[in-house]
Amino acid sequence: MYARRRLLYTAAIRFGTITTSPPCVVENCWVKVKSIHTTPSSQPTASLLKAQEELESILQKSSSASLPKARQLHAQLILNGLVHNNSGLGPKLLGIYVLCDCFNDAQKMFSRLQFGSAMPWNWMIRGFVNMGCPHFALLFYFKMLGCGVPPDKYTFPPVIKACCGLNHVKFGRMLRDTILSMDFDVDVFVGSSLIKLYAQNGCLADARLLFDNMLHRDLVLWNVIIHGSVKCGDLDGAAQVFRDMRISGTRPDSVTFASLLSACASQALVAYGAQLHGLAIFCGLQNELLVANTLVAMYSKCGLLLDARRLFGMMPQTDLLSWNNMIGGYVQSGFMEEALTLFREMLPAGFKPDSVTLASFLPAVTESANLRRGKEVHGHIVRHGVTLDVFLKSALIDLYFKCRDVEMACKIFEQSAMIDIVICTAMISGYVLNGMNHDAVEIFRWLLQENMTPNALTLSSVLPAFAGLAALQLGKELHGNILKNGLESKCHVGSAIMDMYAKCGRLDLACIIFARISEKDVVCWNSIITSCCQNGKPEEAIDLFRRMGIEGMHHNCVSVSSALSACANLPALMYGKEIHGFMIKRPLKTDLFAESALIDMYAKCGNLKVARHVFDVMEGKTEVAWNSMIAAYGTHGCLDEALALLHKMLENGIRPDNVTFLGIISACGHTGRIDDGFRYFRCMTEEYGIPAQMEHYACLVDLLGRAGCLTESFEIIKGMPFSPDAGVWGTLLGACRVHGNVDLAEMTSRYLHDLDPRNSGYYVLLSNVNADAGKWRSVAKVRNLMKEGGVQKIPGYSWIEINSITHTFCAADRSHPHYSQIYSTLNSLLLELRREGYVPQPYRPTH
Repeated sequence: MYARRRLLYTAAIRFGTITTSPPCVVENCWVKVKSIHTTPSSQPTASLLKAQEELESILQKSSSASLPKARQLHAQLILNGLVHNNSGLGPKLLGIYVLCDCFNDAQKMFSRLQFGSAMPWNWMIRGFVNMGCPHFALLFYFKMLGCGVPPDKYTFPPVIKACCGLNHVKFGRMLRDTILSMDFDVDVFVGSSLIKLYAQNGCLADARLLFDNMLHRDLVLWNVIIHGSVKCGDLDGAAQVFRDMRISGTRPDSVTFASLLSACASQALVAYGAQLHGLAIFCGLQNELLVANTLVAMYSKCGLLLDARRLFGMMPQTDLLSWNNMIGGYVQSGFMEEALTLFREMLPAGFKPDSVTLASFLPAVTESANLRRGKEVHGHIVRHGVTLDVFLKSALIDLYFKCRDVEMACKIFEQSAMIDIVICTAMISGYVLNGMNHDAVEIFRWLLQENMTPNALTLSSVLPAFAGLAALQLGKELHGNILKNGLESKCHVGSAIMDMYAKCGRLDLACIIFARISEKDVVCWNSIITSCCQNGKPEEAIDLFRRMGIEGMHHNCVSVSSALSACANLPALMYGKEIHGFMIKRPLKTDLFAESALIDMYAKCGNLKVARHVFDVMEGKTEVAWNSMIAAYGTHGCLDEALALLHKMLENGIRPDNVTFLGIISACGHTGRIDDGFRYFRCMTEEYGIPAQMEHYACLVDLLGRAGCLTESFEIIKGMPFSPDAGVWGTLLGACRVHGNVDLAEMTSRYLHDLDPRNSGYYVLLSNVNADAGKWRSVAKVRNLMKEGGVQKIPGYSWIEINSITHTFCAADRSHPHYSQIYSTLNSLLLELRREGYVPQPYRPTH
């Protein structure tokens, strides 16, 4: 017997389940204990019965407070030699140690018991499960079978729980077959464990089949199947089970309501949630903390903040979860000031914010981009030793990135001992937000090297980095990986793929991706509308805007702004007016971004008076609205009106930004006021400390180029603090065309060929410069370069709106239904021009 115990004890040490001193020490200790146990007992049977009663009482309480008494009784039993002389006392002591979380004592007790019965094994298996070591629990189960000890009905519940911890459905099914083969009934304990195992691994059909075959169903079993249905997303099934539960006469408890209400919160089913609220009141459970917290969370996530706040104030007692739910609800609904007020009330109420509180509250600080307040919250975290879990670290990283403190965000990332996919995703999205696309791609490569699996949010965060770099090939490779893992159908991932292809110039592929997405949300629609608008397809953008409404999708400010931009690009004043009417009927009439797009649309459609009217009636104008109106005046060459608006903007206490000065300098260029343009450029950089960007230098080049100061324009470009892009050189080339400077045009075209060799517009400009100068050999050379490079000229279009219908034309176009009348009128006009002295200069190729 001693050899058998030593063998099993050694096996347990090898499995890693028992840690103790060297074998020799254990052996000496064992010999000593054995000598005590062999001491003849002088106690009568009454003492044994009393000890059994006391152990049974302690076992039923099984709390840490009863542990000293259990150890005292254990010592008395050892002294009296009663532990091993009676097999019922040892397992009870073992159970007490397991239930009191004294696993070291439980291991020692187990090594001194006989292994013939299943009870000691059951307690050890249960202990390993309680410790969160399901793999050791299964090892003990297999060792039990290897020792020839048959399991009983109490063995299977903890073993199945171990399978739940390992998500091992296949072994769970084998255990069920074993239970049936041993003629054990699948009781409520085993059944609830198996149902939980099936449900949490998505095998809802197996769970329902087992549940339906159960003869006896208690409240726990009903709750397990309801929770399993909710977890699998089958709210209809959960509601049906709940109805059957009530028909069976089983009274629901707080766990039942919490499961169903959490499903209502996740799916925004406020009507069903309100019915459950009424039933909870009927059952007298509305003041149960678990139910009340779930109700607050449900109303908050459904956007009913007033109801949630009223219920929160009526709660007889609250805990930290109650405050977290309310603060998180305010933040998710955009009520940042209310979230801040509630956060300040927490400490006086006796609740110390934890990592969940702060992770929920930080987005309120992030939304306002208040770096000082964000640092105060960070300081609170450090001073009070709040645990920095991955969600709180991600929230801090997001805060610093959105407040443009990239260095601090990187420090938090570098000081993190444990880095998971959540933190990496926060870093990627932060880098993209700050235009650091290369760094975002590097983080993505690093997480792949560390064998982290990117989730859907990670992929949708890194795809804009590929779009920003115009890295089409890398984007295609990542798209292939997304297809391989079946993530393309997820709406936000599909939207990011569409945006990437559109920004890389492949609108055709973006449209294909859009058609594949089965369930399109408003972000998906907005993405394709914006992509069409930005890629020179305004007609398709307006058509998609219509389809979006027809398919029952509600337009938001982004949809309207994109559609208005498409109307401005056509231009299509009639459609713009229709959208304006749509905005007036809907709450969008007060959205500042949509109204700014409306100003831009009216200005580009030539109706400056209505654009100013829209601006005047706006409430709470931001710098975006002021900039839109100033740019509108600048486009129409109304410099005095633009400057008057600038002074009025300053009087209203709104600080101009780089966009404001861009509109002013552009207006100076349209009116030929060079001195004023340079004066406001210096005002921007020197008085307001706003660094000049590429667009400002392009405006200066245009300002000088329009006045014929081409040499000065060239000097401006050479003196830029950063390398000029194709847009700046293209502006100079356009000025060379206007003023006929062939030499400077050819030099400029060489820079453009290196920067943007596929842009046909620059080739056409250079060709026209040479044609105007009569250098037909150079014209032919430019045309040959286009053919060799495979560059095709994009035809230019003209349009006119007559009777609310927009007519578009290109050169040699015969698609218009009245083209014969149009060409007849055009020929008459050409005859009139020749009579007035116009002499055309046709293209004469040189062979």
